[in-house]
Amino acid sequence: MAERAGRSQLRFDSALKGRGAVSICGSAAGRDQPRRRRRQSTTHRGTPRAQLHPGAWWLWSISLGTAATRTTNPLLLALLIVTSAYVVATCRPDTPTARSYSAFVKLALVVIAIRLLFAVALGSPIPGSHTLLTLPEVPLPDWAQGIRLGGKVTAESLLAALYDGLRLATLLICVGAANVLANPSRLLKSLPGALYETGVAVVVALTFAPNLIADVQRLRAARRLRGRPDRGIRGLAHVGLPVLEGALERSVALAAAMDARGYGRTADVPPAVRRTTTALTLGGLLGVCAGTYGLLTAEGGTYGLPVLLAGVAAALAGLHLGGRRSLRTRYRPDPWNVRAWLVTASGAAVAAALALAAAHDPAALHPGLVPLVAPTLPLWPAAAVLLGLLPAFIAPNPKEQS
Repeated sequence: MAERAGRSQLRFDSALKGRGAVSICGSAAGRDQPRRRRRQSTTHRGTPRAQLHPGAWWLWSISLGTAATRTTNPLLLALLIVTSAYVVATCRPDTPTARSYSAFVKLALVVIAIRLLFAVALGSPIPGSHTLLTLPEVPLPDWAQGIRLGGKVTAESLLAALYDGLRLATLLICVGAANVLANPSRLLKSLPGALYETGVAVVVALTFAPNLIADVQRLRAARRLRGRPDRGIRGLAHVGLPVLEGALERSVALAAAMDARGYGRTADVPPAVRRTTTALTLGGLLGVCAGTYGLLTAEGGTYGLPVLLAGVAAALAGLHLGGRRSLRTRYRPDPWNVRAWLVTASGAAVAAALALAAAHDPAALHPGLVPLVAPTLPLWPAAAVLLGLLPAFIAPNPKEQS
């Protein structure tokens, strides 16, 4: 009887398979298979790709800014700006805070305009023979000697102001590139425990400008959709109050989140450790100051470098011991991999090359003003600046990370 029932079940299953159906067990397996594939594909897509350490972006941008301070050649400064802009256009993530690069460029243009305006209105100590225009000069009292209002405006004074303003503008644009490429909140996770509170203050200050720009863009877009003006004094007056309200709400939310996460709580450490930490930190800072002074003076060239290295080692040891007071954990810490080393090395190479060029050939990096000389592009410093383009080819693609 049991054998007959088994044969009838087999005939029933074979009939169902002949009609294109499957058995009950087969249907369950068929339902589980796409679900398993879906789960595997979701896990594969959800796995975060290796991201570049934010500290590497900051070191790269600071190195480019340091290179900008070593020259007043407008061609080299323009090449530094183009280098940072290309890297930003290639590696910028699609986030609201990453769209603030244009604001830094506009701020740089404003800095150049203000520098030129001061040169025209207040004059310049650089003598010049190419007079462009003569403004009415306002007589000043004797105690204001060295300052004048109006007078002759020469081409030499305007070019000197333009070179100085362009150098400061390049530095601002490089800092703006760091704000766009590196997430400050991710950078905060990489700081030592002793600098956590200071890092939080710096991160809040750094994220103020991108958040403010994002709020202004959002409110202007909303006013345009409603058919209301978003430009001029009237539009600024209607946008300013909501922006301030949003900043206040973010401040309250940030304070609540910090309090909920136990911000400011410290661990109990022995008094000996606290005294050792204080001694190492203060001694290290004094050693850094003394070593730096020794390197800058001719008499202290023998002891400057050893004292500087000893001060840095003592300060790092103090920071390591001071981190025991901070109770915090790191969730998914950013690894410092080979790409981070290459990005940092590319920026450091640009800064070192321009510092070396400024020491050996200062005329190429600082065009003459008296007499007036047209700037030329030095070849090997320009080739060194192009090393800053390396992150555009080795950094992870932000589209692949999303």
